[in-house]
Amino acid sequence: QVQLVQSGGGLVQAGDSLTLSCAASGRTFSDYTMAWFRQAPGKEREFVSRITRSGGSTYYANSVKGRFTISRDNAKNTVSLQMNSLKPDDTAVYYCAASGIPGSTTPGRYPYWGQGTQVTVSS
Repeated sequence: QVQLVQSGGGLVQAGDSLTLSCAASGRTFSDYTMAWFRQAPGKEREFVSRITRSGGSTYYANSVKGRFTISRDNAKNTVSLQMNSLKPDDTAVYYCAASGIPGSTTPGRYPYWGQGTQVTVSS
């Protein structure tokens, strides 16, 4: 089992920046691919970004590429999502997730989830 506890989020204006964090406990953190997903009202949960177990490679949805940066610290068992140039379309509940399966952008491949945190971007 992996337990994920998120922090960060809130209400910001368009163009602002925000950082989300996720702290993991339980099994060996570096055994897991970590990812961020988001879900806007009335929409399906969608992939935002993921980072490999070592942190050596990162992947982003086209909608956030160039604006968001995912990182992890395996010594501190944390993963973060730095979000810059936020847009109203980024408004959603954001979730961190962990998977033992590398390379997935599908929510169903991630068995472990954080509690979610609201990000609201006003125009």
